[in-house]
Amino acid sequence: MSRARLTIPLAALVIAAVVAVFVATSGGATKTTASSSSAVSLGHTSVGAVLSDASGRTLYLFEGDRPNVSTLSAAGRAIWPPFTSKAKPAAQGGANAALIGTISGSGGAGQVTYDGHPLYYYVGDQDAGQTAGQGLNQFGARWYVLSAAGQAITSSATAASRSVGSTYGY
Repeated sequence: MSRARLTIPLAALVIAAVVAVFVATSGGATKTTASSSSAVSLGHTSVGAVLSDASGRTLYLFEGDRPNVSTLSAAGRAIWPPFTSKAKPAAQGGANAALIGTISGSGGAGQVTYDGHPLYYYVGDQDAGQTAGQGLNQFGARWYVLSAAGQAITSSATAASRSVGSTYGY
């Protein structure tokens, strides 16, 4: 393999390691998790109405996951922290309670799922309604916000609500 081909993957690995160290040493300031009183809701963004937590922080799905199984690496979780809860969160503001679930997580909290999609935050979103992670291709697959129906919204325009479909390829 040529030196140029090694440089890009090595740079990505170094960046992921730096972010992981920053998150670990900053007391988790960029890592967001939910408490047992959390809820899945719909937030208003430039992409349209998308799933969010009770504070309006946007939630994402990872196309590399399988139904009810998170496949994201530890390095990926440093940039895409799982949305967790010690109990099944309530639905509010247009979210469907029947689509909310949890899967095993670490530290006694389960990762929240919606229609089988494990849910994540993006560290680049600091405020309610931000969607900086929309459409990014990181850690082997794309990241998308979700509609109230639990489907990926794959466009970045406000007309995104018309773009739906299965993210698992079946």
